Amino acid sequence: MNEMNDAAWLWLARAAGAVAGSAISLAYMLPAGRREAGIRFGVGVASGLVFGGAAGLKLAAELGIDGRIGPFEAMLVGSAAASLCAWWALGPIMRLFRPDEEKRSEKHD
Repeated sequence: MNEMNDAAWLWLARAAGAVAGSAISLAYMLPAGRREAGIRFGVGVASGLVFGGAAGLKLAAELGIDGRIGPFEAMLVGSAAASLCAWWALGPIMRLFRPDEEKRSEKHD
């Protein structure tokens, strides 16, 4: 069997981190229903896949461990962190862009 190349290992780390971060997010703050759980899981995985590399590099630099961990670990940590934080980052943005009718009806409730 052929060995996996470095790019494939990094994609595996990115995917594993994204799924793990999204699962932790769901367990940490339980969703209201199946639909919300599916949406949150999807948003978390997508965010982890997209922002995992940059988040891993930034976290490693901020923690001062960028020379001590390899690219696989940095990608895994970054993807998990991006996935975990995605839903909390989207919450304020969603409230900001809500239609005015929803904001008014919420004040009267």
